[in-house]
Amino acid sequence: MEEQQYILKNCKSFEPKHIFECGQCFRWNEQSDGSYTGVFGNNVMNVKKEGDNIIFKGICNGNIKEVCEDYFDLKTSYEKIKEKLSNIDEYLANSINYGKGIRILNQDLWETIISFEISANNNIPRIKGIIDRICKKYGNEITWNNETYYTFPTIQQLSKASIEDLRNIGLGFRDKRIYDTTQIFLTEKMTLEELSSEKDTEKLREKLIQLPGVGPKVADCILLFSLKRYEVFPIDVWVRRVMNELYIHKEDEEKVSKKELQKLAKEKYENLAGLAQQYLFYWKREA
Repeated sequence: MEEQQYILKNCKSFEPKHIFECGQCFRWNEQSDGSYTGVFGNNVMNVKKEGDNIIFKGICNGNIKEVCEDYFDLKTSYEKIKEKLSNIDEYLANSINYGKGIRILNQDLWETIISFEISANNNIPRIKGIIDRICKKYGNEITWNNETYYTFPTIQQLSKASIEDLRNIGLGFRDKRIYDTTQIFLTEKMTLEELSSEKDTEKLREKLIQLPGVGPKVADCILLFSLKRYEVFPIDVWVRRVMNELYIHKEDEEKVSKKELQKLAKEKYENLAGLAQQYLFYWKREA
């Protein structure tokens, strides 16, 4: 594959830092010049912002413009989304102003399932390290600019790993969960096509929760970050904290129930709750 370049001009809703550090992905790393380099699918790419232009450069499995339009969701108007959400209240308007360059990536479903199973009770540097080791051991090599990168392993590639192999990679208690999930898809007890084609979000969530290590929060992350169900509202410690501070005001934030938060999110943010969550999460964690 030959190196390609695509320049996106005058894009108002695209900040690499906001996109790659809002908790939705784990395979993008900041470079010394402030750009980010990552691997997705069979593509290796560097993304750099210069003025109002975004420069995409790398080796792609296809035309780089089409690859970027799909993965970075470039055909969705985030300006319209932000305008609608900003009118809800000043808190959300402030958080949007802080993370104005966030976009929800179109991530591979298989990679997202495994990545967020790994993310449970984990921190981002450790998650990234585990995923990197899995890719190096079971993915395919791609060389670009004299550097070696690795694709995320397919179901068949990851099925070569035993529970012990996964434990040695550093998965800890998650080793059996990843092994069992891989076996479920390998034997087609569940398929990626079945999940992708399910129109009903609640039914889809129920199917995802059947997977080992997938609880409501992980299921909602998969729904939002790969299956583009904007109405879901993943809840973690940061989201509970910011929602309690802004709207609920309980002395002990741990007493705020997930049911209470889901109800509030649905009432306030409706079918854009997942995007509201991203702005609020990024604002609270970074600010």
